Amino acid sequence: MSIRKDMTAEDLLKLKSVADPHLAPNGKEAVYVQTNIDEKENDYFSHLYHLNIETGLIHQWTYGEHRNTSPRWSPDGKQVAFVSNRLNKNQIFILSRDGGEARQITDCENGAANPVWSPCGTKIAFSTSIDLHEKEKSDETKEVLKPLEVVRMKYKSDDHGFLDEKKNHIMVVDIDTGEQSRLTEDQRNHQLQAWSPDGSYISFTADEEEENDFSFKSDVFLLHRETGEKKRITNGDGWFGQVTWSPNSQYITFIGHNREFENATHSKLWLYNVKEDAMMCLTNELDMPVGDYMVIDFQQGVGNQGVVWSHDNYSFYFLATDHGNTVLYYGNLDGEMYPALLDDQYVYGYDLDSSKQKILLAISRPTEPGDLYYLDVPTGELKKLTSVNDDILQEKQLSQPEAIEFEGAEGFPVHGWLMKPTAFEEGKRYGLIVDIHGGPHAMYGNTYFHEFQMFASSGYAVLYINPRGSHGYGQEFVNAVRGDYGGNDYRDIMDAVDYVLEKYDFIDNDKLGVTGGSYGGFMTNWIVGHTDRFKAAVTQRSICNWVSFYGVSDIGYYFSEWQIQSDLGDVEKLWKHSPLAYVDKIDTPLLIVHSEKDYRCPIEQAEQLYIALKRKKKETKFIRFPESNHNLSRNGKPNLRVERLNYIKNWFNEHL
Repeated sequence: MSIRKDMTAEDLLKLKSVADPHLAPNGKEAVYVQTNIDEKENDYFSHLYHLNIETGLIHQWTYGEHRNTSPRWSPDGKQVAFVSNRLNKNQIFILSRDGGEARQITDCENGAANPVWSPCGTKIAFSTSIDLHEKEKSDETKEVLKPLEVVRMKYKSDDHGFLDEKKNHIMVVDIDTGEQSRLTEDQRNHQLQAWSPDGSYISFTADEEEENDFSFKSDVFLLHRETGEKKRITNGDGWFGQVTWSPNSQYITFIGHNREFENATHSKLWLYNVKEDAMMCLTNELDMPVGDYMVIDFQQGVGNQGVVWSHDNYSFYFLATDHGNTVLYYGNLDGEMYPALLDDQYVYGYDLDSSKQKILLAISRPTEPGDLYYLDVPTGELKKLTSVNDDILQEKQLSQPEAIEFEGAEGFPVHGWLMKPTAFEEGKRYGLIVDIHGGPHAMYGNTYFHEFQMFASSGYAVLYINPRGSHGYGQEFVNAVRGDYGGNDYRDIMDAVDYVLEKYDFIDNDKLGVTGGSYGGFMTNWIVGHTDRFKAAVTQRSICNWVSFYGVSDIGYYFSEWQIQSDLGDVEKLWKHSPLAYVDKIDTPLLIVHSEKDYRCPIEQAEQLYIALKRKKKETKFIRFPESNHNLSRNGKPNLRVERLNYIKNWFNEHL
């Protein structure tokens, strides 16, 4: 009998991620994306894989040290369009179903993305970025350093750095001739959505034409292919996207909200009748957000997915976030809504073969990083189609979390999970690590989380919950954190600690640790400034000072007003909610982990906290990660992701 090994930080480099599954029009085959980490190259490589649904045979379709993503079948199922960076910048290529070399069909200066086939299969719409005001460059002009003129508040982004005048535009290319035409002209961002099945319209979303630093709106538009007429179908007050068409082109579904609670608002499912020019919300009675709000640290290439329609033009499927799961829902035009697949799991991609009432799904569970499954809707039978990580998982000992629920502050029920150490033995006592998610409007749930499994393999119990502010537990619950940072959200977390200490006698009350990133980093800082119960803490990409955050973060000026409900006109309130104000009371050894190029929670937040702690002769250490942004833990350089995990683990090992 072989002894199973611990899950280490380095094992992250061995695991494979599968995502973005798409069934062919014949329903008998599928294409999906598998992402591997190349340790030697210290990079991610993604490739297209072909799956025969009937035989289970799998073939790799693309190769090389590239990222090949966004596979989309042609209407006749004979070709697949996809995006590849094999020429340094992303361009769109076409691959024949019968094999052979992929053919490049775009050559855009700023790259191309999001291929959408025309119903006739002769053209592809796509997105590219263009500066309509940019003068033509001379080949002889040398690149010289120039100052950056800043006239707007919204001038930088964690994902893109300093913003330029480029905007997203929609193009169409003829796949035979290569001829390209641009469909959008105004100087704003356009997000290509879908082509109507009858070929009459292209749907897209766009932000406001007049740039406004405080306006965060996205409307749905229809572009008539023959006349060029653009029609806005949403009201200009909200944020909408993920547009899909019914097969008969009569209905459009999309997901979004009117910002009633700003970024804490539940996304809803909307239906628009093209012929009657009428719009209605289908999920007003569903007190959960439509879409995927799961916090993950492993899967690559996961994107928010809209509605998938059945061929009957009457029914459809969509994802909703509920109580630690993403649930596949069935809906129809009569307003019926019920779960089609409800289990303790994370569904992060799907496609429908409505003629056979079968659904192809990408699913992850706490001890399963992610695989493809085939669901027979009438019987509920779920068949596993891939096992991409079985060779590694068979050697590893993983911890299966136990769901917990308790009464938090103000009587709110609070939900979470406790993981035992993987080598758990009755009668022994173990340290506990409390891990707090970011957002705060996100959700921990029933998915594989590499960080948690590493902690469990290192001999710790792991507690992770969804305190108020988290999605998946109703609109009142997700909105309850606004204006109350460090109040009842803090009490929810401490109530969770009290609950597990009372219920589980194997947890050592003298060996408690706490960590979290972004909002979770803020809460880690807040916790150690308000209690000495924890013997070690690690704060990651955190906020410690709302006064300076207001001006330095790429979202600071509006996020502070939405969440803390204060601006620089009330510095006293911003400071009251700032962990830095309580630095004198921090006696817990604190490791500070931050990325150099984090524009969301800029590194000056970590610098202030570190210097304040050192000046007070507190025990602390500061780890700065180069060339990394706010998303280091999810998609940063692989070696740095491993380094980060080991720094956190070693800090807890040293102090617990």
